[in-house]
Amino acid sequence: MVFGIRYITFYWMDPIHFRNYTITLLEPHQGETFFKLIDDNRPRLEAFFAGTVSKTRTLEDTLKYCKHIEEHINDKHYFPFIIKDTRTDMFIGLMDVKHIEWSIPKAEIGYFIDAHYEGKGIISEGLGLLIAYLADTYQFKKLLCRASSTNLGSMNVALKNDFELEGTIRRDYRTTEGTLVDLNYYGRLF
Repeated sequence: MVFGIRYITFYWMDPIHFRNYTITLLEPHQGETFFKLIDDNRPRLEAFFAGTVSKTRTLEDTLKYCKHIEEHINDKHYFPFIIKDTRTDMFIGLMDVKHIEWSIPKAEIGYFIDAHYEGKGIISEGLGLLIAYLADTYQFKKLLCRASSTNLGSMNVALKNDFELEGTIRRDYRTTEGTLVDLNYYGRLF
């Protein structure tokens, strides 16, 4: 530690394999496939992945966004992990690590799965593997996730991965439509 700043080494990860799926860090050259994942799920994502959706309206926007993401990865501010179906070579989900505070260290995790893959336990299992990687590699002391108080699927994924409900923050998020919604905050300590 120098002058109170903790230096973190970023490790490019080896792919994590489970069942017929692989988890890898999104790479800038994967913009087309990333765009397809977002575009295929746009109506489902607009309310709660508003930032990602707004920055990926077109393929050209998405390619620029992927370059921007690369900078955030290199600066250790944001890590987007892709779940890929190895049978089709298609992206089927995203788990992102954001709002990283290296001084603690803690971060927030967001996640979604393609509509065609919902209900198969893929995001729950993948998130568990990613959490183990993050805890081991970066020694996070806390991870948190936020879910709409009406999103049962997202809440169940958090609970299956040993997150505990810390509370509900009322009118904590404005959806793309402008509606203020309550968010449940889930935390997991290490």
